[in-house]
Amino acid sequence: MITPVVLPWPLHSSLEAATRALFDPGDGSSIDFLRPAGEAALVSPESVSWRVFKNPLSLFIGGVTAVIMELAEPRVRTGIWEHTTFRLDPIRRLRRTGLAAMVTIYGARSTAEPMIARIRRMHEMIAGTTASGEAYRANDSELLNWVHGTAAYGFLQAYHMYVQPLSSSERDRYYAEGAPAASLYGAMGAPTSEVELEMLFHAMAGRLERSDIVIEFLTIMRSAPIPAIVGRRGSDRGLGPKYGGVLARLEQPRARQSCGRSRLVAHAAVSHAVDRR
Repeated sequence: MITPVVLPWPLHSSLEAATRALFDPGDGSSIDFLRPAGEAALVSPESVSWRVFKNPLSLFIGGVTAVIMELAEPRVRTGIWEHTTFRLDPIRRLRRTGLAAMVTIYGARSTAEPMIARIRRMHEMIAGTTASGEAYRANDSELLNWVHGTAAYGFLQAYHMYVQPLSSSERDRYYAEGAPAASLYGAMGAPTSEVELEMLFHAMAGRLERSDIVIEFLTIMRSAPIPAIVGRRGSDRGLGPKYGGVLARLEQPRARQSCGRSRLVAHAAVSHAVDRR
């Protein structure tokens, strides 16, 4: 079991503050996670998932990692870039996505299930063709499995690397815990163990490709005015390149040795997706 990577405190503090701000809707709306009183969530409070998703570092670092991997798949990339507001309003988009993740994990079933159903209805209207002429649908089960698998991997690996190392059995539990919610989203074949995650990565490896959109995404994240929303008066600067080093740490041999062969496919996907050559 490895020792977590210790981030410099200014970066650690900045990432935590940024993540907390991103999960604040900012428009006066809110979700009461304590109501209805006593109603169960989709995931148990004793789960590994509750530990992972309550940590700001794992959410921010894992979320960015997941998006990079998702954008490496051309059908997913086209759907996100052509049918969402990410390029125009990245902070709002991240807030909405973050809130959906929190409701999925911590919200009462009577809150989470209708929210997921609304998201599926919206996705049903999203379809198109990639630049190479390949048709896609947002509710395609293969694409949903990829999105769910990469998101689950990103959050877990960030927690494992930067917060608290998890045993193999804990990592398997984490993936299995996500199966009920994944099926509600339509990801019927989402990985429920690390072995299944490895199978997903290998199955999709041949479809992943370099894209300038990934570089554009990273540019947007570097310039997004995140410090301004966490209370740095008079500042509208983005996080800048400093958090890029955090993502780079996931590429180092130490990280690769800590997480097995399946992760090598993931790291190769990220490296290939952001290759500027």
